[in-house]
This record gives sequence, structure tokens and C-alpha cells, in this order.
Amino acid sequence: MNTATDSGSSTIQLLYFARVAELTGCRAETYALPQGGPVTGSDLLAQLGQRYPDLAGASRLRLAVNQTHAKPSVVIQAGDEVAVFEPVTGG
Repeated sequence: MNTATDSGSSTIQLLYFARVAELTGCRAETYALPQGGPVTGSDLLAQLGQRYPDLAGASRLRLAVNQTHAKPSVVIQAGDEVAVFEPVTGG
């Protein structure tokens, strides 16, 4: 498990699935929220896109916060668990 700088209670747990895990090189990490948080889902995806350039176009990615699918406008707080994954299609 990769661990970002942990500043105590201002962190979230990130979980990466499928191709996102391949592109980041890890399945999970502790992530320090900028300025201690909170942060919107879209801002978090933008930060992850900068941190992991292979995630370019991160706006296509989806989030689940505390095991509930969330819109990009969701507010992510310290202590949250955030899953990051690509949209799933079927037919």
C-alpha cells in the first residue's frame, strides 16, 4: 500500500479498481487532503490526474464515497473512503 503524507485526521482512504489500479500502480492508498479538506469529487479527480498522468481525462472516472455511488459535486471529508473506477458498460 502506498501512503501519501499522513497529516492525521485530514486524510481519506482511496481504493482503485480494475484499470485505475493498473494505471496508479496500487489498489489503495491513504491520501492527505489539500489544506486538510474538504474537497469535491471533481477536484479530487483533477488532483489524481495531476498525480498520476496516466489517468489523463480523469473526468470519465467515477467515484463511490463510503460505498455509495457519488456525483462529481460530492463533498469528500477527512476520514471518508473513496473508490475510484471507470464507468461500466454492458449490453
